[in-house]
Amino acid sequence: MDQCSEPRFLFPALGGLLFGYDIGATSGASISLQSAELSGTTWFSLSSIQLGLVASGSLYGALGGSILAYRVADFLGRRVELLTAASLYISGALVTGFAPNFVVLIIGRLLYGIGIGLAMHGAPLYIAETSPSQIRGTLISLKELFIVLGILFGYLVGSLEIDVVGGWRYMFCFSAPLAAIMAVGMWTLPSSPRWLLLRAVQGKGSVEDNKKKAIQALRSLRGHSRSDRVLADEIDDTLASIKAAYAEQVSEGNIWEIFQGASLKAFIIGGGLVLFQQITGQPSVLYYATSILQTAGFAAASDAARVSILIGLFKLLMTGVAVFKVDDIGRRPLLIGGVGGIAVSLFLLAAYYKILNSFPFVAVGALLLYVGSYQVSFGPISWLMVSEIFPLRTRGRGISLAVLTNFGSNALVTFAFSPLQEYLGPANMFLLFGAISLLSLVFVVLNVPETKGLTLEEIESKILK
Repeated sequence: MDQCSEPRFLFPALGGLLFGYDIGATSGASISLQSAELSGTTWFSLSSIQLGLVASGSLYGALGGSILAYRVADFLGRRVELLTAASLYISGALVTGFAPNFVVLIIGRLLYGIGIGLAMHGAPLYIAETSPSQIRGTLISLKELFIVLGILFGYLVGSLEIDVVGGWRYMFCFSAPLAAIMAVGMWTLPSSPRWLLLRAVQGKGSVEDNKKKAIQALRSLRGHSRSDRVLADEIDDTLASIKAAYAEQVSEGNIWEIFQGASLKAFIIGGGLVLFQQITGQPSVLYYATSILQTAGFAAASDAARVSILIGLFKLLMTGVAVFKVDDIGRRPLLIGGVGGIAVSLFLLAAYYKILNSFPFVAVGALLLYVGSYQVSFGPISWLMVSEIFPLRTRGRGISLAVLTNFGSNALVTFAFSPLQEYLGPANMFLLFGAISLLSLVFVVLNVPETKGLTLEEIESKILK
């Protein structure tokens, strides 16, 4: 791919940045919103259930977005899906930021979350279908880098606004201009060539017309240095592989087909990864990072927010390592090493709350180990595998179900964190997450294949058959 065309992939990756920003901003906004002095509202006294709804409201919206993506994503196409996500990000941010009461606040969180659900479905799918196999891992992982960058932005804005009356409003509203950039960028991008050819094979358009559109889209994506003959050959090869996938059955893939044969194997791998990604405690550690740091000795909200920024910078650094090494080292080694580190960090957090609570550096060190391990394993590679592993025939719907699994477990863990912390205590809670992380390590070793260097068609023919 020409280097001039690679920056185009930044626009779908902005969908990930806006998801990450929500995670980081919510960490500070949840403290600002509950403060009698700083909330600027008369309804600042939130119960643990209400606080859980603020933190997880966007995730419940993302669940709805995932269901919506399952129904309409293949019809709309990846580009229009991402444009829709950007518009929902904008509206959700503004409704939340200007919310006059708790109910409107939750409505805004849900709107923003629907945008997350569409973006996290459309972005990896668009990037996977438009990038060459030799750099596909790097480009899809770039979305995870943007998620982390978004988290860091969220922590930074939270730190700057944490002592401002009504600062939580600014934290939530800041995502609106970022979403506008995403919308403008996606408007300039072409549709996915694979999606255009898929629609033609499904009988939803003329094969010749869609081939011409696919060649034009590929030229836009690859740059003008490629000859028409080379582009046409690539389109012909892709069209042949799509027709082969539909040779036995001419109907579109349906919900039951995802639970059969190659698609079931893909769903076990992809769905299992995104499930364990969440139930090992990731949303809890991130959404409540500031609160955890306050219990670790950083009593002032502003101090905890600043330490969160340092953790965000470290997270960004480790994600960079994974992004630029995933196509060299491979998916499995990074997953196995990283998930092992996650288990160690969670047991360290449990030990801190049980017997080492006079040593706050243990909590900070465990958080650093957690985020570093997560960012070289579950963070980028779960979404990468989900984007790669599904057969073309069921890819759109399979990714929808994987995203649904991800956000369902994410919302559950995030919502349950505050009540669990209250009833189990943090030590036992992190012990539970640690035990689950050991199970996830066994799952990775036994089930996850290596896909580096393979085309999407080779993954389907060599790994899933």
